[in-house]
Amino acid sequence: MSQTPSRAIDDAYNEKKVTPNAEDSDVRSIEVVENVDHLKRHLSNRQIQMIAIGGAIGTALFVSISSGLTQGGPGSLLLAYAIFSGIMAMVNNSMTEMAVFMPISGSFIRFAGKWVDEAFGFMAGWNFFLYEAAMIPFEISALNLVLTFWRDDIPAWAVCIVCAILYSIINLFAVKYYGEAEFWLSGGKLFLIALVFSFTFVTMVGGNPQHDPYGFRYWRDPGSFAEYITTADLGRFEGFLGALWSAAFTICGPEYLAMVAGETEHPRVILKRAFKTLYWRFGVFFIGGALCVGIIIPYNDPTLISNADAGTANGSPYVIAMNNMGISFLPNLTNALLVSSIFSAGNAYVYCAMRSLYSLALEGQAPAVFKKCTKNGIPWTCFLVTVCFSLLSLLSVSNGSAQAVTWLGDLTQAAQLINYIVMCVTYVFFHRALYVQGIDRSTLPYTGWGQPYCAYIAGVSILVILICYGYVYLLPGYWNIGSFFSCYTMVFLAPLTYTFWKVFKKTKLVTFAEADLVWDKLTIDAYEEAYEYEKSFPSPRDSFWNRISSKLKMG
Repeated sequence: MSQTPSRAIDDAYNEKKVTPNAEDSDVRSIEVVENVDHLKRHLSNRQIQMIAIGGAIGTALFVSISSGLTQGGPGSLLLAYAIFSGIMAMVNNSMTEMAVFMPISGSFIRFAGKWVDEAFGFMAGWNFFLYEAAMIPFEISALNLVLTFWRDDIPAWAVCIVCAILYSIINLFAVKYYGEAEFWLSGGKLFLIALVFSFTFVTMVGGNPQHDPYGFRYWRDPGSFAEYITTADLGRFEGFLGALWSAAFTICGPEYLAMVAGETEHPRVILKRAFKTLYWRFGVFFIGGALCVGIIIPYNDPTLISNADAGTANGSPYVIAMNNMGISFLPNLTNALLVSSIFSAGNAYVYCAMRSLYSLALEGQAPAVFKKCTKNGIPWTCFLVTVCFSLLSLLSVSNGSAQAVTWLGDLTQAAQLINYIVMCVTYVFFHRALYVQGIDRSTLPYTGWGQPYCAYIAGVSILVILICYGYVYLLPGYWNIGSFFSCYTMVFLAPLTYTFWKVFKKTKLVTFAEADLVWDKLTIDAYEEAYEYEKSFPSPRDSFWNRISSKLKMG
């Protein structure tokens, strides 16, 4: 690499976003503004990779997945998870191209406002904030359920308070502490996945106390496809739909990587690598998890059904299967890892809720007070609001954990699907704007495959799921006003927030020719160039071993 900074850095000098360090005349040290906001790019590659796992895997994969099994059976569960994983791969394909091109704080929330319509961004931002914030008490309530595996007299209020305190400690000081906490907590999730997958394989070939090689027995008896609501083929189809709704709530991932884009070091390289790993994670974690659950336990298991009917599993189907086999030590280990897994997911929701509210404030769509940050780049006013949502978990003290988790889960499920629709719609506008403005997509740092057709297919598919997933409560004998509104509240709220901002600000759709595809690109390009430059030519402030390493690399 030449010792002269590239044109991107020279342009940044002219824009006063880069300043030279005069302390060293031989090796020019470059200081570049990391973001136009106050956030810091302190999340490393190893932390980003594990955050992608930590944000995507939580209660649903290990606990709530049982509802999909009881409603649809193992065949429907596997098919539904495979189909929705394919849909999410197309969403991820769209999100990756945008986020790697413009790795900024707020990501798809701000893209929606800049490239589609300011009102669309307002709707997307508040939808995502409410989704993330509501998921915090969801995870804490689920944690209370899992803890009852050991004893029933653990005070639910104490668990709620302890979680709120720990989330505060991890998220309030510096983003690198959040990244480090997620790195180790997500390591526990990987160990848990390896444990339950190994348990499934070993026991199904006969490595269990009964020495019974049961294999795929439960696919034959009681069968692969369960009847749900009605009977015969229609009942089995409704069972498949029940499994599909479970998959839609369980499978996620792109939104969490998108939200850390503004605090990732060397984002164009690290984010692209992390987004690309999501494809095999969909296959291994989610499709593999659906296969394992359908192998180890029948969908008509009495304990499984009673827990699913309570709103969410009072413990994991893996734990139930272990107890059924008479294995004494694995349930305790699995449940302990479930505790850390659920806590990690809640921690990720705290982070994302803070950043989404901060992004809204940056765009003038939330009070300006939420733009205040500490010197370490933490939006502390957003933190104060977000941590208050964790206290909603205290609702489970009086109303029962199961009902609180059910309503919060259904409420946020609709918001989660809306997030993916926003990503797909935004990508279609982004793709068209590139074409109209004469920008060759092959020049982008990442180019998604099969576009814009992937965005169209994924967006329409998720829209259909969003409209239909609460259809059960419209059937005769199944009407429940509380359940209906918990399923469709966000569906009703999204158009209202869009219309409110549209009328209040008199916004218009952004034309393809006027879409701002430059935006923060100059700052990001300069930061990327300077990052590479300083890696090759360390300043005197670098450590001795870093300088030795750089000299060896330069030969």
